[in-house]
Amino acid sequence: MKVGIDSYSFHRYFGEVYDNQKTPDKKMTYEEFIQFAIKNKVDGVSLETCFFESTEDSYLKKLKEMIDSANLDVVVAWGHPDGLEGGKNPDALKDMEKYFDVCSLLGAKVLRVVGSSLAFRNDPHEPQIKALVKLFKDPAKRAEDAGIKLAMENHFDFTIDEIGEIIEKINSESFGITFDTGNALRIGDDPVTFAKYLGKYVYATHTKDVMPIYGGNPADWYFFACVPVGKGAVNMPDIVKELKIMGYEGLYAIEIDYLHPQYSDEFSAVKESVKYLKKLAKKYRGERV
Repeated sequence: MKVGIDSYSFHRYFGEVYDNQKTPDKKMTYEEFIQFAIKNKVDGVSLETCFFESTEDSYLKKLKEMIDSANLDVVVAWGHPDGLEGGKNPDALKDMEKYFDVCSLLGAKVLRVVGSSLAFRNDPHEPQIKALVKLFKDPAKRAEDAGIKLAMENHFDFTIDEIGEIIEKINSESFGITFDTGNALRIGDDPVTFAKYLGKYVYATHTKDVMPIYGGNPADWYFFACVPVGKGAVNMPDIVKELKIMGYEGLYAIEIDYLHPQYSDEFSAVKESVKYLKKLAKKYRGERV
C-alpha cells in the first residue's frame, strides 16, 4: 500500500482559489510541493498538469531529480477542471496527448484524464458516454505504445454503472480509472461498492474523505467537504481491502478540494491523512500499529 499526495490538495497555494475561500499569504511551487512530500515520507506524488510552471525539458528534469532522490512514484494528472467536457471538446485531446512525453520524462506510468465533470453532470449522459468512448479509443492505443495507462477519474459526473460501461466499450488494458473515493460518495454511489465492482480497472486514486457541512446546502457540490482521511464518511479500510483483493498496487494519493470549515489548513489535514494511511498500511502488512 503506497501512500501519496496529489498536488491539488494545495490548489489555493498554486493560485486557484474558490469564490468562498481565502487567498493564502504565500504561493507554492512544484519544487516546494515535492519537498513537502519528501519531508512527510510518502511513497509518491500526483502532479496536476494545470500547476506545472513549464513543460520544458530543463524544468521537468529538475523535478525528476527530486522525484528520483526520494524514490517516489509519480502520476501525471491531466484535465482539470473539465477535460473533454463530456465529449464536447475533442480538441482537448491534443493537449492531453502532449503529456505522454511529460509522463516519459518524469517516469510516470499513469496519466489521469478527465472525460467530463460536475459542469456537465446534468446534461444527458448517454450522448456523453458515446462521445467519450469514441474519443478515448485511439489515444488509449497510442498510450499503450508509449508505455502508459490512461486513467479516467470519476469526476462527480458518472455513476458506477456508467463508468463501467465506458471502460468495457473502450476495451483496452491501457484505459482504466482514477478512483476518487469522495466523488463516488458525492454522486450517491457507495465507494466500497465502486472498489468491488470496478477495482480491477483502477490504476490511480484520489484518496479523499468527506463529511457534510452542518447547516450547509446539499445542492452545493462542496456540501460533502473534505476532511483528513479517516475522519469522514468514507469507509477507507474496506476500500483498501477491496482494492487489495483486486490487485491494486498504485498510489493512495491524498486529495483535498474544498476543505471542511472545521479544519484550519490543508497542510495539517494532509499530514493527518498521511499518518492515518500509514497506520492503515501497517495493518494490512500485518505489522503492529
